[in-house]
Amino acid sequence: MSDARLAAARIASVDALRGFSLLGILVVNIAFLASGYRMAGMAEPAFQSSLDWSVRWVVTMLVENKFYLLFSFLFGYSFTLQVDSAERQGRPFGPMFLRRLAGLLLIGLAHSVLLFPGDILTTYAAVGLALLIFRKIRPKTAVVLAVMLTAMLALGFVMLAVLAMFGLDTAGTVADTATEAAKSDTALVASVWQIVSEHLRKLSLIILFRVFFQGPAVLAACLIGLAVGKLGVLRNISAHTRTLRTLQWVGFTIGLGGAFVYTLSAWHGAMHKFWGEAVDLVTAPLLAAAYAATFLRLLPYMPRVARVLAAPGRMALSNYLAQSLICSLIFTGYGLALVDRVSPLTEVLMAIGIFIVQVIYSHWWLKSHRYGPVEWLLRFLTYWRRPTPSRAFGAGHSSTAALSE
Repeated sequence: MSDARLAAARIASVDALRGFSLLGILVVNIAFLASGYRMAGMAEPAFQSSLDWSVRWVVTMLVENKFYLLFSFLFGYSFTLQVDSAERQGRPFGPMFLRRLAGLLLIGLAHSVLLFPGDILTTYAAVGLALLIFRKIRPKTAVVLAVMLTAMLALGFVMLAVLAMFGLDTAGTVADTATEAAKSDTALVASVWQIVSEHLRKLSLIILFRVFFQGPAVLAACLIGLAVGKLGVLRNISAHTRTLRTLQWVGFTIGLGGAFVYTLSAWHGAMHKFWGEAVDLVTAPLLAAAYAATFLRLLPYMPRVARVLAAPGRMALSNYLAQSLICSLIFTGYGLALVDRVSPLTEVLMAIGIFIVQVIYSHWWLKSHRYGPVEWLLRFLTYWRRPTPSRAFGAGHSSTAALSE
């Protein structure tokens, strides 16, 4: 296979992994978009059957807190492509990337206020500043720093759990009571202003969690992606089969064990939830890595799956925002107002259905466009000039490559 075809296959595999991550993120986020109770960390009172609880367990254990880490890993990986491309073309990278982060921040703020306070884009904008500072860091140092960040986060949750044992429970800083959750439901099915006000209230509750816990966790995953990008691991996946196999063994054993503990603490109160969070912070990245390793190892044997998932992955930003918009139209007063009226199983089936529609739409859109709609806007804000609108490029050209142009 020629170098050009190898590069195209590599890019397609990264885009497919991004598309795969997008599905996992939707399966998790739809529950939070569909219920004020779920956003408050509680089960919906109207759905308490064995089937409902089985679905909650499966999603929490196998999906929650795993796929946003994959997405963050790919954010760090794509960052290395952007740095390399800017150097090849003699462009000053810093100012260009800062404009990109500013655009991402503006889009993320609009998303969090209007559609979903659980937005991740504003976190990426902040973490991007750290990546800019660490862009010349050695891969080994990046990995060590990521491990240290994860260990410190886990220790933080251990300290919170210990404080809770002595009656100093800080759970209220990141979650509502059942009464407040019910009020949230009422606001989410009301007027536009009440919906926006509720989103702003949610943001005020989770801001500390974002700054002190989610941000560092995202940065740790991005640093691993940066290290992988610098080492060129994804340029020839077949040369790293042993490493991928090790990630699978370690990730599925330790990762699934940790996920079980986290789920037990989240839903059944066998231990304080902060103990489960501490375990999850350490083990969720391992399970996410096992998912990625398995996906990348199987992908060469599933070329059709790669092609199907690559298209939504190439316009992941547009699809991520569209997921929130579609769910808001279904669950809030923006549209059908079905908050807390849909069972956990139906939510998962709806997520799969929405993603299938996005796959079809993404393939259709990319037949005549080079970038997704929001990707086009972000590139305009980054380069401050109108991007090429037409699809005048080769088969190997993807969003991953476009990010690095």
